[in-house]
Amino acid sequence: MAPVVRIARRGADRLKSGHVWVYRSDIISADAMAAGALVSVTDDRGKALGTALYSSASQIAIRMISTEPVNDLPALLRERLQAAITYREQVVRHSDAYRIVFSEADFLPGLIIDRYNDVLTLQILTQAMDAESARTAILSEITGRLKPASIIERVDAKIRGLEQLPPRSSGPIQGEQTGTVFSMNGVKFHYEALEGQKTGAFLDQRENYRAAAQYARGEALDAFCYQGGFALHLAQNCSKVTGIDSSRPALEVADRNAVLNGRDIEWIEANAFDLLRDYSAAKTQYDTIVLDPPAFAKSRQNLDTALRGYKELNLRALKMLRPGGILVTCSCSYHVSQLAFLEMLAEAARDARRTGRILESRSQAKDHPILLNVPETAYLKCVILRVS
Repeated sequence: MAPVVRIARRGADRLKSGHVWVYRSDIISADAMAAGALVSVTDDRGKALGTALYSSASQIAIRMISTEPVNDLPALLRERLQAAITYREQVVRHSDAYRIVFSEADFLPGLIIDRYNDVLTLQILTQAMDAESARTAILSEITGRLKPASIIERVDAKIRGLEQLPPRSSGPIQGEQTGTVFSMNGVKFHYEALEGQKTGAFLDQRENYRAAAQYARGEALDAFCYQGGFALHLAQNCSKVTGIDSSRPALEVADRNAVLNGRDIEWIEANAFDLLRDYSAAKTQYDTIVLDPPAFAKSRQNLDTALRGYKELNLRALKMLRPGGILVTCSCSYHVSQLAFLEMLAEAARDARRTGRILESRSQAKDHPILLNVPETAYLKCVILRVS
C-alpha cells in the first residue's frame, strides 16, 4: 500500500480545481517515505484525492499523476507515453522535430523528451522519474515506439541539485549518434544534441516561425536570432535578412544552417539591446523585425523590471519599422501574462507614436500542450503586428 500524505484545505482546493501541484507548506502529515515515492493523497479529513509523486527536496512536494489509486507506476508511464506519442502524430505537421513529452502537460511530471529527426533527447527533472524502474520503462517504451538512432540525456545540473539527485553528465544513454539534420516547415537545421540551449533548439516556436514567414517582406531583422530559426524562415520571402545574437557558437550554427538551405543571411555578433539602441538613434529602418529575447522575468519579483525591458526593446523596434512594417515580438516569461504583454505593447506603440494592428496573437506550438487548469503550462507569447 502506498504511503499517505494528508494535505491542508488550501492544497486540496488547488487539486480539486484541476491543478496538479501541492506545495510543501500545504502538507499536514506524511508517512515515512523515500525520495520520489508513489504516494496516496488525502485531504485534511482523510478523503482520498488520488495518487502523486513525492519529492523530498522540492517546494513542490507533490505532483499528482492520477485521481485513482496507482499500483503499477511503470505500466502507467508506458500508457502515458503512448498517449503523448499518439497526440503528436495528430497535431504535428511539416516537421520531424518536436516535443514528445512536456512534463505535467502530458501527465508525466518531471519528464521532457524531444525528437530531432532520428535523435531523441531526454531530460529528467524529478526524483520519481530518475528512479531506475521509471527510467527503464521510459527508455523501453520510446525505443519500441520511435526506434531512434540514439537517445541523449541532457542534464540540468542546477535542477538535479535542487532535487537532491546524484550528479550525472549529459551524453548518450542509447546509441552513439549525437548529431543529425532535422527539418521544420521545409527549412533544414543542423543539430548537435550536446550543444546549445534547452535540449538544443527552440521547438516551441516552430508554428510561429511559419506564421512570421507568411507576413514577412522586404528588409528583415531578427534580434536574438540564436541558430537562425526565424531568420531562415523570413529569408523565404524577404529581400535581405540580418540576424543578431551575442553568442558566437550560436551564430556559427546559424551560418551553417543558412548554407544548408542556400540562403544568404548577414549574421552580427552583438548585444541586441545595444545594437537596437544604436540603430534606432541612427534611424535605420526595416520592413520586418523579429524580437525573440530570453525570459526577462525568472520570478514574479522580476515582473516590473521585465516589463520595462520588453517595453524598451519593443519601443526601439517600433520606431525602426517603415510604415506598413511587420513586428513579430515574443516573450517566453511565464510570469508575463498575455494581457500584460499586450498592455506593454500598447504603451510602447503610444510612446513611439505608431499604430499597431494585431494580425495574430499566438502561443507555443501544439506539441507543447497547455492544460486549462495548470496555467504554468502556458508561457510563450508571440504577437504579430502590422505597424503604421
